[in-house]
Amino acid sequence: MTLQTALCDALEIEHPIVQAPIGSATNPELAAAVSNAGGLGHLAVTWRDLEETRSVIRETRDRTERPFAVNLALDDATTVVDTEEHLATVLEAGAPIVSFSFGDAAPYIDSVHDAGAIAMQTVGSAAAAREAVDAGIDVVVTQGLEAGGHVQSETATTALVPRVADAVGDAVPIVAAGGIADGRGVAAALALGADGAWLGTRFVATEEATVHDEYRRRLRESDETDTRHTTLFDKGWPGTPHRVLENETLERWDDAGRPPAGERPGEDDVVARTGDGEPIERYDEALATPDVEGDIEAMALYAGQSVGGVDDVRSAADLVADLAAETRDRIGAVAGRIDGTKR
Repeated sequence: MTLQTALCDALEIEHPIVQAPIGSATNPELAAAVSNAGGLGHLAVTWRDLEETRSVIRETRDRTERPFAVNLALDDATTVVDTEEHLATVLEAGAPIVSFSFGDAAPYIDSVHDAGAIAMQTVGSAAAAREAVDAGIDVVVTQGLEAGGHVQSETATTALVPRVADAVGDAVPIVAAGGIADGRGVAAALALGADGAWLGTRFVATEEATVHDEYRRRLRESDETDTRHTTLFDKGWPGTPHRVLENETLERWDDAGRPPAGERPGEDDVVARTGDGEPIERYDEALATPDVEGDIEAMALYAGQSVGGVDDVRSAADLVADLAAETRDRIGAVAGRIDGTKR
């Protein structure tokens, strides 16, 4: 059984599996490994300067001849480079696919198309999906509330995907994001009307992801009830909801009665430092990368509710292959239940 969907055709990939742009955890090695395995690898560059953006795209192109995507978040509160300038750099560097999130991609779609690239946009509602399609977007990504990291939806994936499928029809492929960690989740996304699945938390727990070992350990040991949807870690990206693992910082805030920013316990504590010695304060949105030293447990440990399905760390290539195989098996098992040949 093949898994060729409209998403595979549109993006020229083998499997309908997309590695989410998991912030600083992304790197050329991870993106290329996913793409070489037949999925769609992803780079996040919103927090990178122009030279670093050029460098990571160039290195990814050196590592793979297959398509990969580059993500830009459009929220002015978190961008470090003017978006038009950043997008021009991304396209000049040769990114074949650009994904946009946390904002309206409409002003940038023509530039993407003029460069011969494909434009994707993450949405959190059927109305936003319809607007994106009307603006000319090529692929719609539906992010459900279960997702880890920063979240731009208030609706669960299982409720959101069918609504977006109804709103969009066959106009463009749909990718489901949020709460997906294995082939069962991918198969469920396809059944709901999506043409592919977008996985973040599961790809954080890969050998190639740029994350601290303590972060990986917490992912492996956590289950679906161990996350919190909150706005607590707001230093660096204020006001944007996110989903993280429960930890000491959240517990201290709860015990203090959940006071507002400026009155939270340990507001100015430096809990860790980057490899360059830059301080990471409690409530900072910084990701726990391998060079960070300090109290990793106190930091924002981004994870979706799918974290219960993360029980090991494996290579990205093996993960893509396993996901594709599991998806085929699950679809076959469901078909078997329906025709009575399997139980």
